[in-house]
Amino acid sequence: MNAAVRAVVRTALHHQDLAVFGIIGGYAGLLESNLQRLESRAMANILQRGGTVLKTGRCLEFHRPEVRAQAAQNLRNLGIGGLVVIGGNGSFMGAHLLAQEHNISVVGVPGTIDNDIYGTDQTIGSDTAVNTALDAIDRIRDTATSHDRLFIVEVMGRNSGFLASAVGLAGGAEEILVPESPVPLEKVVQKIQASASKGKRSSILIAAEGQKPGRAYDLAEQLRKRAGLDAKVCILGHQQRGGSPSASDRILASRLGHGAVEALMQGKTQVMIGVQGGKVVQVSLADAATKSKPLDRESWLLASTLA
Repeated sequence: MNAAVRAVVRTALHHQDLAVFGIIGGYAGLLESNLQRLESRAMANILQRGGTVLKTGRCLEFHRPEVRAQAAQNLRNLGIGGLVVIGGNGSFMGAHLLAQEHNISVVGVPGTIDNDIYGTDQTIGSDTAVNTALDAIDRIRDTATSHDRLFIVEVMGRNSGFLASAVGLAGGAEEILVPESPVPLEKVVQKIQASASKGKRSSILIAAEGQKPGRAYDLAEQLRKRAGLDAKVCILGHQQRGGSPSASDRILASRLGHGAVEALMQGKTQVMIGVQGGKVVQVSLADAATKSKPLDRESWLLASTLA
């Protein structure tokens, strides 16, 4: 996200020397008028940093119309004419309602490791998360091969299998378990046993966490009870959300942040800046907040075929 913040600030200052403010802590910071003016120099040396220098957090109060009204008034009091919101579905819905109810100009920039935002091929953070998880899986593969073991590696993705699919394909997983396309346990067992019959003594399964982080332990227990398979579990957890961003993520965030300012200067509002086919595009913010992005089944099926 820092690369996107940097791009927003420096694009605005480059064009019209506009005043740019960073809201500290997301919508909660907006309600508290916790803002900081951002100058070009303050954006130095943040490109390579993970996380966000502006902090972030959930703000359940923002679901209430009267709270959004206060947020809109705070923006007017500060003379702010446009808001760039970096986040996912929840952040975009809040921005959409703020614009709809109070005529605030808003532009969204998709930032989530889940890569599940409608209207864009890629979201900020997803490539870094894939590479972070892949590095861990490569190390686990060494242990699995040396000890002839079965591992279940759980990656993040509550309602989305995009991260699991990408990691599974790149990591050579024997099976990828995602919320969008549940795989019967019997099929998982058959695949492991078929591999074993051909001389393969180690396997790695990739599982998206689903609604319950730690469900990989339940899966391991079912494999033990139903098929007598001893599966080791590794939950990667929040380490996937941090770390220095990849080159791909830095470039994507820079392009999208720049595009957000360009959209505001063109008088656009309630749009999300995404990328489709390598090109920066503008899509409806309402669509981005409410529509589901279908899982890339081609990649998921390819991973299964190559396994």
